[in-house]
Amino acid sequence: MSVPEAVIFDLDGVLVDSEQVWDRVREDFAREQGGRWHPNAQRDMMGMSSNEWSRYMSEELGVPLPPEEISEQVARLVAEDYRRELPLIPGAVEAVSRIAERWPLGLASSSNRSIIDLALERAGIAHRFAVTVSSEEVGRGKPAPDVYLEAAARLRVEPSRAVAIEDSTNGLLAARAAGLGVVAIPNRTFPPAGHALDAADVVLGSLEELEPASIEAAVSCRESAA
Repeated sequence: MSVPEAVIFDLDGVLVDSEQVWDRVREDFAREQGGRWHPNAQRDMMGMSSNEWSRYMSEELGVPLPPEEISEQVARLVAEDYRRELPLIPGAVEAVSRIAERWPLGLASSSNRSIIDLALERAGIAHRFAVTVSSEEVGRGKPAPDVYLEAAARLRVEPSRAVAIEDSTNGLLAARAAGLGVVAIPNRTFPPAGHALDAADVVLGSLEELEPASIEAAVSCRESAA
C-alpha cells in the first residue's frame, strides 16, 4: 500500500470562507462599472484562474475594462476586506498545523498570488506551506488539473502519492483529474455537484474532522479503485 507523501490544500472555501467575499466584490464591481450580473455568475467563476474570471467579467458580464485591470482592481478590493477581517473557517489553523506535523504541505488555489500570500500571512500559517501555487501561474484554472500537477511537481512527489483537500465542484474535479487522492469538505454555501462529490475518496463534515487517518484513507481508496 502506498504511503502519502504530501498534502495539498485548496484555499477558498477550505481554509478561508471567502466565496461570499468574492461574490459580493465582483457583483458590486460589475454593477459599478456598468456591467451586468446574473445568478449563476459566481458559480460559473468558481475555480477559474484570475486570468479566466476577469475575461469572463469582461466578455460575459460586459465590464468595460481590460481583463488585467478587472483582476487587479477586484483583488485589491478583496485584499481590503481581508485586512479588515480575514474570514477564516473554524479549525483551519489547527487542521493545517495537525497535518503539517506529518507531511509537507502545498496549496493550490484559484486566488490571485497577492491574495494567497496575504491570507496565509494574516492566518499565521504561511510557514506551514512548502509550496503555494496560484492558477494564474499555470495554463488553465480548475477543473483542469494544472494547478494540482504544478503543486505536486514543486513538492517533488508523484500526484498519486499526494492528497488534495477540496470543497467545490471544480476543485474536486481538478484534483481527481490530476490523479491525487481527494478529501472533500463540501462547501455549505455553494455545495459541489453530486458527480464531483462522487469523485472524492473521503468526505468529511468539517475541518475539525481532518486527521492523518483521513489522508491515509484517501490514498488507500484511490489504490483500491485503480
